[in-house]
Amino acid sequence: MPAYAVLGAQWGDEGKGKIVDFLAKDARIVARFAGGNNAGHTVVNDQGKFSFHLIPCGVFWPQALNVIGNGVVLDPDVLLEEIDDLEARGIDISERIVVSERAHLIMPYHVMLDELAESARGDARIGTTGKGIGPAYADKAARTGVRAADLLDIEALIPRLQNILEYTNAVITKVYGGDALSFDYVFDKCRSWSERLAPYIGPAEKIVNQALADGDNVLLEGAQGVLLDLDHGTYPFVTSSNPTIGGASVGVGVSPTHIEGITGVFKAYTTRVGTGPLPTELTDATGETIRELAQEFGTTTGRPRRVGWFDAVAAKYSALINGYTSAVLTRLDVLDGFETVRICTHYITEDGAQTDDFPGGVAALGKVRPVFEEMPGWDRPTASVRRYEDLPEAARRYVDRIQELIGCPVDIISTGPHRDETVMVRAMMEV
Repeated sequence: MPAYAVLGAQWGDEGKGKIVDFLAKDARIVARFAGGNNAGHTVVNDQGKFSFHLIPCGVFWPQALNVIGNGVVLDPDVLLEEIDDLEARGIDISERIVVSERAHLIMPYHVMLDELAESARGDARIGTTGKGIGPAYADKAARTGVRAADLLDIEALIPRLQNILEYTNAVITKVYGGDALSFDYVFDKCRSWSERLAPYIGPAEKIVNQALADGDNVLLEGAQGVLLDLDHGTYPFVTSSNPTIGGASVGVGVSPTHIEGITGVFKAYTTRVGTGPLPTELTDATGETIRELAQEFGTTTGRPRRVGWFDAVAAKYSALINGYTSAVLTRLDVLDGFETVRICTHYITEDGAQTDDFPGGVAALGKVRPVFEEMPGWDRPTASVRRYEDLPEAARRYVDRIQELIGCPVDIISTGPHRDETVMVRAMMEV
């Protein structure tokens, strides 16, 4: 059987957690492939409401093995907290989590460097979550990172960690004026991580590829959104990894030829957290109404999300670079009761030209003006609807227009936070 990827198709926070949980009932493996605990995935099912930052959202299905891939940067403390929280709520996943031995660890100095660097930027802040994600990926690229496999031979880590800390403490103290971290503190953390995490660390790439060879379904779980991609997003206001489809292959260690289905998860409107251009942003009462109705506050940071109408220019670009075979539309119920709804179909550039291209430069994107197509709203609720034919006609027309503009079919519509509040328009995964 092939692998299927689920990607955030906008600026993140599209509701991927619910969708992965929904689809995982048919998966043998659910593998997270990028990002760190800067991601927040919320799942609501009959067992309660859960917020995950590292553990894949297949944990509620007993047949699913949950893999944290090599493309993830892992904060061991956060992972252990999530494991402990699940067990405290009666969900034993001790035999159903594998951490890639090649996954890089977020060390205490990464968090410190993240906070110091963001503070030093002043008004030019990027909007990082301060979780150490960027510095961990930077060390990975600089070949000074610590990987999960290093916890399996803790004594061999000592000389490397001493060299890393000597340089890192020089940066902390001499560049930022911070306080140096002691070797004993950092090494004691590594030792405690080793004792608890060793049973989970293994050859994730081999396990995933064996499942594919055995004919099992593999679900590749994205984090953040593709418009935050380090290469293809609104740089520099991006994340430090590749949430696009290329990151799925690299971040789990599977050949692209195995990936048959690529699903983009879109909100029925647009949001983003932090700094950076958002062409359809609503700064008026309508935007505040959507924010309050949808409780658009970050799962990880609690920050209020910026809100705008659906941006089909950005969505079409997202589909272009990822090749979606299907789309998911979430939060449709948030738009219930609006007299009219809008979709941005084009931009007007600074020189007055009309375009449906998504600019590669953040300065150019910040200067465009959105061109909106207005459509009738619907007064009959979509909330909790489970059949496509039960959706109001105006809501169906809205969905149809979005899939026409994106260029791929909308196969699933989410009409509420619970797993069961879902409209399956067409089966996405063949079992």
